[in-house]
Amino acid sequence: MTKVTEMVQLSDEQKKRQRKRSIAIAVSLGVLVAIFYAITLVKMGPGILNRPL
Repeated sequence: MTKVTEMVQLSDEQKKRQRKRSIAIAVSLGVLVAIFYAITLVKMGPGILNRPL
């Protein structure tokens, strides 16, 4: 038995929309990571730099 794979061909408009959506998701994720990082630094306070190693 041979396996037949059907591929969906996206139009140029669909490819552009998909790329824009992917970029928007990546930017949103980056902003979320930056917010979590900033919140973590604020919660730890300035004393985090003066801790013993």
